[in-house]
Amino acid sequence: MTSHTTPAGPAAGPRAARRRLIRELLLVAGFFTVYKAGRMLSTDRTDEAFRNAAWIWDAERALHLPGEGAIQRLLHGEALVTTANSYYAYVHFPATALFLIWLYLRRPGHYLWTRRVLAVLTGAALVLHLAFPLAPPRMLPAAHLVDTGQVYGPTVYRAAPDADTLANQFAAMPSLHFGWALMLAVGMIAATSSKTRSGAAPSRWRLLWLLHPLLTLLVIVGTANHYWADSVVAAALLGVALLLVPRPRASGPVADIHNGRGRGGDPGADSDPDGSVRGLPRPAGPAVVVGAGR
Repeated sequence: MTSHTTPAGPAAGPRAARRRLIRELLLVAGFFTVYKAGRMLSTDRTDEAFRNAAWIWDAERALHLPGEGAIQRLLHGEALVTTANSYYAYVHFPATALFLIWLYLRRPGHYLWTRRVLAVLTGAALVLHLAFPLAPPRMLPAAHLVDTGQVYGPTVYRAAPDADTLANQFAAMPSLHFGWALMLAVGMIAATSSKTRSGAAPSRWRLLWLLHPLLTLLVIVGTANHYWADSVVAAALLGVALLLVPRPRASGPVADIHNGRGRGGDPGADSDPDGSVRGLPRPAGPAVVVGAGR
């Protein structure tokens, strides 16, 4: 009796990987396009946005929160101001993109989890943008703050909000600059909290990822693009998203795959027998011998 096994062709893996990558790119790009288009629906609600801004400003003072001007006064000198403006304009999207790319390639289970959390957070933010248009503090006369982007540059906004066809300047609450930055830190800490493949303990320096949301918070408030409340609401929405989206059962490149648990992935439908997350690339590593008790 003879048996015949047809091995997977060498091109099958790369082709499948390309299909998965294209699918993820289309999914992320599509969701972001819907978000950007959706938030533009409230650009003409100027009076409501300024009424809400006055209410937020008064509420913060009633709660004895520190004035946003106290942070802006820390930006001594034009070089420091332009650095803060540049961080606001150029770090937000590239940092998030690099974070997702790294997770996709090295921690597929955490990528899937992070993508879902960011989708919930961003979707909730869109609902709030539409329900509660809010003029940023740089536009509020009572705040007496400088619009550092317009005065010193660089800026991603036009001087007149109604002439800005690429951004909704009344979508201040919640601050996705802060929400995404905080998720980046949470995701990187979670993805690097297990032992490495060589058995080394996780780095004690991984908590330094929290410096990114901290710096982002100082920048968005110091440049007068957001109130403190915008970050508080963003953090609260992220907390809800983290509660709603199950965290991967295991983290890091080495994980227990017994009982169908994938490497850093969800059990059951999200995991393949080899420990990778179904539909995502397998983490790079040495080949696993079938029957080796792994």
